[in-house]
Amino acid sequence: MQISITFKKIESSDALKSYVQEKLEKLDKMLDAPAEANLVLSVEKIRHIAEINLSCEKLKIHAKEEAETMYSAIDGLSDKLQILIKKNKEKARRHLAGDKQTIKANPDLGTLAQ
Repeated sequence: MQISITFKKIESSDALKSYVQEKLEKLDKMLDAPAEANLVLSVEKIRHIAEINLSCEKLKIHAKEEAETMYSAIDGLSDKLQILIKKNKEKARRHLAGDKQTIKANPDLGTLAQ
C-alpha cells in the first residue's frame, strides 16, 4: 500500500507515521489489489482529526474521524475503514453472485420481463 501522510497544524512525528503504517498494513491484507492511501492528520482547537482517501482497483473510500487524541482518531478511522472494506467486498460478492433465489421462487417474474 502506497501511503502519503499530510500534517496540518501539527508537528510531524515518526511515532505517528509508524503507528499509521502499522494500522494501514493490517487493512492492506483485506484488499485484493494494491492501494493508495492519502491521509491527513490535523488539529483544530482541541479536536484531533484523521481523514483518509483510499483508492484501490474498484474501491474508493473516504472516511473521517475526530477524537480527543490523535491516536484514538487513527484507531477510530482504522475501525471505520475495516467496516467499509468488508461492506464493499460483501456488496461486490452479492452483485457477482446474483440473486437467483428470488427468480426461482417467483416463476412469473420471467414472463413479465418479456
